Amino acid sequence: MSEKKPGHFQILKGFPADVVAVSAKGRIGREAYEKQLIPLIEERLAHEGKVNVLYEIGPEFEGFTAGGAWDDTKFGLSHLADFARLAVVTDVEWIRLGMKMFAPFMGGRMRVFALDELDKARDWVMPKTPDEVSA
Repeated sequence: MSEKKPGHFQILKGFPADVVAVSAKGRIGREAYEKQLIPLIEERLAHEGKVNVLYEIGPEFEGFTAGGAWDDTKFGLSHLADFARLAVVTDVEWIRLGMKMFAPFMGGRMRVFALDELDKARDWVMPKTPDEVSA
């Protein structure tokens, strides 16, 4: 029996420096947060101030380990005011509902998009005009 490869975050290309765009692949554990996502976001925050985040949880997502779920919650709560915009792109219903529940506590704006709205989420997380920034 072969051991499964641990889950990871794929960094999505084509975004400006103030946008962190990732796609969750496999079963996301503590290591994926501590070695990939947390350092990436903290580095961007240090250089950009607030950042916009696009977080895709698509068909290759297999769930969270207990440690991954804890790191996700802990990191999200400790950085609520650091995200100007957070776009969560998923069809996983419990994640969609959970994100909507935490939206009022965020310092910035948060929207949940369905997987077939990835282009819409990409446009929303990268506003082009001052009017779009406030929308």
